[in-house]
Amino acid sequence: MYEMADQSWRSQPRSMSPRVIDDIARRIGEHIRTHDLGEIEVILHGGEPLLAGAEIISYAVTSIRRAVDVGTQVHVVVQTNAVMLDEAFLHLFDSLGVRIGVSLDGYEAANDRHRLFANGKGSYAQVSEALHRLTTGRYHHLFNGILCTVDIRNDPIGVYQALSEFDPPVIDFLLPHGNWTAPPPFRDPQSAETPYAEWLIRIFDHWYDSPRAETDVRFFVEIIRLLMGSASRVEAIGLSPTRMVVVETNGVIEHSDILKSAYEGAGATGMHVMRDSFDAVMTHPAVLARQRTLFGLPDVCKSCDIHRICGGGLHAHRFREETGFGNPSVYCPDLYRLISHIHGRLAKDVAKIRSSR
Repeated sequence: MYEMADQSWRSQPRSMSPRVIDDIARRIGEHIRTHDLGEIEVILHGGEPLLAGAEIISYAVTSIRRAVDVGTQVHVVVQTNAVMLDEAFLHLFDSLGVRIGVSLDGYEAANDRHRLFANGKGSYAQVSEALHRLTTGRYHHLFNGILCTVDIRNDPIGVYQALSEFDPPVIDFLLPHGNWTAPPPFRDPQSAETPYAEWLIRIFDHWYDSPRAETDVRFFVEIIRLLMGSASRVEAIGLSPTRMVVVETNGVIEHSDILKSAYEGAGATGMHVMRDSFDAVMTHPAVLARQRTLFGLPDVCKSCDIHRICGGGLHAHRFREETGFGNPSVYCPDLYRLISHIHGRLAKDVAKIRSSR
């Protein structure tokens, strides 16, 4: 999103002030008490959150937990590129009970296509070293998984195997952000070709056919859950309501930072943690419009046989300058192909089980 339509990040502070953190903690505590929540999840995201430094991160985690009543669990995750993930940070996260998600795009050449330092040097070597530090020692219990952005120029099986070598509890493959007005790489909105589905299907078949249980692949697991009648737990697929808001470093509340990929101000609510509650945000018209319900789907989606599984795709990927978000995902053919393939594999196995009884 830092290279796409909304560039408002340029005018925001590099990290949160203690005042903003205190306001966030107060609002979280207020929200928990209002709804009698037994647990919440707080994700420290970026940019790169470790750039804020150990002192600010520690202050944020302790302030939020201090604002919450006894009996409510606060699960904290930090999503990092791991370049700065040294022994000191690992010790800090262990002491705070913070789990660690790492962004890595596969083997060295795959990762270093995009994840470069300012001098043009790739980051894989440092990230790999940090991951080994996280996964092979006493900090392995903190490992929350790997986030990988898909680049279809990379070998899919090579990417999957490279990520699996670190024994992550989950791998999350993300489709590159794009929409009908600004299409993602190698996705021609006018074409019925499905390059992203073909890339992911190769990984799915390898993963599904493995003789032993391997790491979870979140996108596949959620599609399978939906096909088996359960609700989705992620925003990218299915019709489950959105349960996430974003607070920027200046305290501004947005309903999704992913929407910055669409146009300037797409995620704006006009609200701030100093004066607005999270309940107020959830009644904002733009937030209500983003709720993934059957009513909110475009008509073309409602007539599709997999609309309850696909859910129209990620909201940001539905944008078109002329029609707003009232469109299917720019990845529509890929999603249909992938979901249909997974359904076909499951259906065959279910039929075998039934016939053997």
